[in-house]
Amino acid sequence: MSSFSRRGFALGAFASTTLAACGNGIGGAGPATIDARVDSTLNFMDTTYPGTRDLVDRAAGMLVMPLVTEVGLGLGGSYGRGALRVGPSTVDYYSAASGSAGLQIGAQQYSHVLFFMTQEALLDFRQSPGWAAGADVEYAISDQGQMLRAETTTSLSPVIAVIFAQTGLRLGATLEGTKYTRIIP
Repeated sequence: MSSFSRRGFALGAFASTTLAACGNGIGGAGPATIDARVDSTLNFMDTTYPGTRDLVDRAAGMLVMPLVTEVGLGLGGSYGRGALRVGPSTVDYYSAASGSAGLQIGAQQYSHVLFFMTQEALLDFRQSPGWAAGADVEYAISDQGQMLRAETTTSLSPVIAVIFAQTGLRLGATLEGTKYTRIIP
């Protein structure tokens, strides 16, 4: 019976941690809160990673996820909310969620921006009932402190992901397997 209690405790702790992560601070104020966080995130990215300015200028649209919370203890998951911007305007709101299983422990939070570099990639994303990030997403990575580096192949990619502002006790962040769903905040 004590084994069941430990297992029940562990599952309960995992469930409560996961649910707490889902309410990652963007609660009930809706669109105004999300838009304010998106503006703040874009300002931070521009100041900290000036190499992203070219991506911003060339992108047909950007999905900005100001805060994604990821936790894992055997089973893991992540959740966040953000906005799709075309030019300076927000056109839709999205949630990002993923799940994973395996040898993992820890928690982290990070921001990310998906740059849709072609109108076709943006249209595919907007028309999808639930778009999943996969191997077709290229990553621009932070290298040597504050420099952002994008390979030549990355800069020609239809979708480029930039992950930044990571905090927590988990190493690495990837968007592969993350599902993006349009929401009404």
